[in-house]
Amino acid sequence: MSNVIISDANSTDVDFLIYSSDYCPYCVAAKRYLQGHNFTFLEIDLSIKPEKRNKIIQETGHKTVPVIFDLRGESPRFIGGFDDLQSSGIV
Repeated sequence: MSNVIISDANSTDVDFLIYSSDYCPYCVAAKRYLQGHNFTFLEIDLSIKPEKRNKIIQETGHKTVPVIFDLRGESPRFIGGFDDLQSSGIV
């Protein structure tokens, strides 16, 4: 796991970490989905922090947003995007 993701995960005490961007309907859907299931999350907008985008793509291979991590375990677990979140069986 990259230092960027670990650092972001360690900077918060929430259930999920979501990397998003402006005007992203799947990001909105992911946030609503998590809120609807009473999970907490930290959202980091990659349109404001573009330097993180390439590092996250290199680490996950995921080129679109949202990029979602489950922070409830010992280390961040990569989920994927909104569709992956829905099909993951987490809730």
